[in-house]
Amino acid sequence: MTSAELVGGDGHAVPFSEQGPAPKQVVVGYGFWLFLLSDIIIFAALFAAYAVLSGAVAGGPSGPELFDRQRVFTETMCLLASSVTCGFGSIAVQRRNQALAYFWMTATLVLGALFLKQEVAEFSAMVALGAGPSRSAFLSAFYTLVGTHGMHVTVGLAWLIVMLAQLATLGFQPMVQRRFFCFALFWHALDIVWIGVFTIVYLGAH
Repeated sequence: MTSAELVGGDGHAVPFSEQGPAPKQVVVGYGFWLFLLSDIIIFAALFAAYAVLSGAVAGGPSGPELFDRQRVFTETMCLLASSVTCGFGSIAVQRRNQALAYFWMTATLVLGALFLKQEVAEFSAMVALGAGPSRSAFLSAFYTLVGTHGMHVTVGLAWLIVMLAQLATLGFQPMVQRRFFCFALFWHALDIVWIGVFTIVYLGAH
């Protein structure tokens, strides 16, 4: 009998596939990975649209004329740092250390908010120059791609605020720990997507 088998009432080995439902944490993790994969498909489509339309400026300003790479670099550092603090926060949650969990997750919240502040400032400056999303196909694709990522970050920050409130009221219940696990997956995925945005959209602008 292997370690993946149990002994049934009749003394026979029960195959792993017949031992009953998987633990809830496994089911939740698997389902959330499916959600993330569907989200990645959406971003892949937006990246493809941007690649096709990036040169369609319709006589308007192009990326190098509009993008402030120093500001975007600061944005990127904020989001990368938030991914690090989120990782430390996840470890604190696993170890059931409430003080450290609050510290690192609050740091994640602040860094994410700074990222959003920089992105809103960028959009506002571009619109003030007359480079709104309706100015050209390039700008429509740009605002859609970067704005969709920004919306995800906004949702992530709202989710984190709720999770911190749940940690205060419910403590380290298994449900709370699973939700922090899913949040960490979501946040790290957004970080990976942003690296693609930074590389393709900003560094690749010509």
